[in-house]
Amino acid sequence: MEKSNIIFGNEISGRAYKKAVKSKKKYAKKFGDDTNVNYPAYIQKNPYIGDSLGVQNILVGEPKTNAHYDDTQPVNRTDFDTEKGIIVGNIRMGFGHYRISMAIASAAKSMGYTPYWMDLNSYGQTTCTKVIGAQNELYSLGSRLSKNPIFNKLVWEPMNYEGFRALSYNASDQKNAELMAPVYRNVPKDIPVIGTHVWPAQAAIHAGMKHVVNAIPDNWPMALHLSEGSVHTIQCKNAYMGYRILNGMNKDKICNPMPKESLVYTGHYIDHELVSNIEADCAARTSRRAKGKPMRFLLTIGGAGAQKEIFAAIIKNLLPQIKAGKAALYVNVGDYKNVWDALLTEIPKMKELSTEHFDNWKDTEHFAESALDPETEITGIHGFWHKNIFEAVYCTNLLMRSADVLVTKPSELAFYPIPKLFIKRVGKHEMWGAIHSAEMGDGTLECRDIPHTLQMVEMFLNTDLLNEMCDAIITNKAIGLYDGAYKVVELAMGLKEKDN
Repeated sequence: MEKSNIIFGNEISGRAYKKAVKSKKKYAKKFGDDTNVNYPAYIQKNPYIGDSLGVQNILVGEPKTNAHYDDTQPVNRTDFDTEKGIIVGNIRMGFGHYRISMAIASAAKSMGYTPYWMDLNSYGQTTCTKVIGAQNELYSLGSRLSKNPIFNKLVWEPMNYEGFRALSYNASDQKNAELMAPVYRNVPKDIPVIGTHVWPAQAAIHAGMKHVVNAIPDNWPMALHLSEGSVHTIQCKNAYMGYRILNGMNKDKICNPMPKESLVYTGHYIDHELVSNIEADCAARTSRRAKGKPMRFLLTIGGAGAQKEIFAAIIKNLLPQIKAGKAALYVNVGDYKNVWDALLTEIPKMKELSTEHFDNWKDTEHFAESALDPETEITGIHGFWHKNIFEAVYCTNLLMRSADVLVTKPSELAFYPIPKLFIKRVGKHEMWGAIHSAEMGDGTLECRDIPHTLQMVEMFLNTDLLNEMCDAIITNKAIGLYDGAYKVVELAMGLKEKDN
């Protein structure tokens, strides 16, 4: 299906269309065109989040070439649940899209459905994965280079804010997504697909999947996130009109709007385990505060290292408070042990205060569970590193319930129901996550330099800010703000039921 020359009734210029065609040809020449390859599809229980989230992996092609293949688990080709099954289509590009996928899977499981994990960046022999991998490497490089203020100002922020906003960018993405469609060939076409990145949604449409929902992660409207033919969902009402009228996506020209049925507000995409425990977790936070127990800060650090100096400054600032029993730290470095090693090198005094929970999932689960006990005293610094990507991402979710303050850039974590301290963004589009959170009362403004970041740490320690945010979170839950994952699943299954 041609999706690159007309997008929601808006004609793309001949020049932009030729550029899109050229982009596809470039990738096909570099990685091959497997459009006519008949890749078999298999199911295998996910050994890491299969029990907790009910997830089964969809493997494509030769199973052993799949990044998530596990030789201890059986595979099969015939057991797709075509009644209760729902596919969560995703890629690994940072942790954000995986985290949203986990929220969708968690909601689906809680509602009695079978979530299938389809990571288009894990099928090593396919053109699809090779194209995504190449673009992911470029994005990661840009993220690392964004530490340079000149590159950030002249290249990175404009690209993330205006470059990805253009309909012409979507035209190229749609062409490239044609190369990704073959991975869906032997997946039952009537199983609903929820894409937590636009490429799995676009590829699903090109492959003829019948019921596709495109769960948009950001609330800065960009054509990057458009997958015509799917139903688009958004987490924030302030993004609705921007998407509906495709605002600014063709420079100063007025665009034909998206049809009403193509855009749905759902609220935040949050795990069932977190949403269902909001009141209890907020009560525990305010109780610890009232009793003068150490305030627990959860730091989530990515591998690009773009913000390592900010986290290092926070840790240095908090060391006296940690020694005095007024603060405690959880530090999750994901699957990047080098980041933890670099912090220890820069801050040698961390070592004597630190307990390392490294690549031992049972230990991490035990710590997270015990930290929920009101009688458990958490002191010092607790470092978490897991080699496996699922454990690396989900570790933050487990720790979130017993943490008091989440320290993060304003990306996908901006929408989670925990008091949040926002450090400097990576990409200008992320600033809207902090704006929305501050408006809803569950997070700070974006702290764009270290002095303002440290000022906010002191605000949490010495004022009623934590309690105020907990009150806001409980109010937000009452109005359904955090019910987005459930609503996305309802929408996807509803598309199927409507056609039956």
